[in-house]
Amino acid sequence: MARSVNHVASRNKRKKILKLAKGYFGARKNVWTVAKNAVEKGMQYAYTHRRLKKRAFRRLWIARINAAVRPFGLSYSKFIHMTAQAGIDLNRKTLADLAMNHPDAFKAIVEQVKK
Repeated sequence: MARSVNHVASRNKRKKILKLAKGYFGARKNVWTVAKNAVEKGMQYAYTHRRLKKRAFRRLWIARINAAVRPFGLSYSKFIHMTAQAGIDLNRKTLADLAMNHPDAFKAIVEQVKK
């Protein structure tokens, strides 16, 4: 009896990986073993950096808030502590956006916190 091999599934699997490798340089785009390794490594980087992106944005928001409260004689940590005590429940993303794009609204929040 002849050996049964599922060529349809294996070909589809290869096509899927090679489609993901589209745009890669040299053999990474069309040689199966090289493309498979390149795509797997790329997926690892993508997974890791989706998480690192969250950290990077939080650091950016903190830096923006800190820069915005310095002219009012506050530091970032004191400002965040005072907002919590005042019961202002705005996250860092919103505070940073207000500081950058709506300085009057941010100033009102700082004055409210300083009371």
